[in-house]
Amino acid sequence: MEVVCLDLEGVLVPEIWIGFAERTGIDELRATTRDIPDYDVLMKQRLRLLAENKLGLPDIQAVIAEMSPMPGAREFVDWLRERFQVVILSDTFYEFSQPLMRQLGFPTLFCHRLIADEKGNVVDYKLRQKDPKRQCVKAFHGLNYRVLAAGDSYNDTTMLSEADLGVLFKAPANVIAEFPQFASVTEYVDLQKEFAKGSQRDIAE
Repeated sequence: MEVVCLDLEGVLVPEIWIGFAERTGIDELRATTRDIPDYDVLMKQRLRLLAENKLGLPDIQAVIAEMSPMPGAREFVDWLRERFQVVILSDTFYEFSQPLMRQLGFPTLFCHRLIADEKGNVVDYKLRQKDPKRQCVKAFHGLNYRVLAAGDSYNDTTMLSEADLGVLFKAPANVIAEFPQFASVTEYVDLQKEFAKGSQRDIAE
């Protein structure tokens, strides 16, 4: 029995914070886990910038409502779901995800929560658990699943290391250079091939 675990942003959908940065013109909001490996440092920077610029959850949600998955992402998810159990493991937030997950056919998503006040100001965030992607893979192993995983950023590497097969997808050069133990691909068809090869079953590419 096998399950595929995928990161969301950068793998299936565009980076939400980059899209928001482009809309607002706040260049510092472009930073992601590709740039700042420590997620707490990254989120504190984001919360500070939102407060300084008087931007709240409704402003971010308005941008997300106009976003779409990457070309081919829905078809890729459909291909996976015909062959594997599929779980999205993301450091995004449920308050962001609904419009994009609808366009992907609502695969299972494990992520975090944002805390906003009555005016919509984002005042804090709540992680589901520490190192959640790796912990999910460990839990699936405890249920006797083999795990095939793909991600693009520093925060995905513990998940990829814990998985039976870990693949970098559309990762930046700095992540590829630091983690040469993982295969690296940039197209969904090639990621399908990696998962087909990594499966213990006869999977049609």
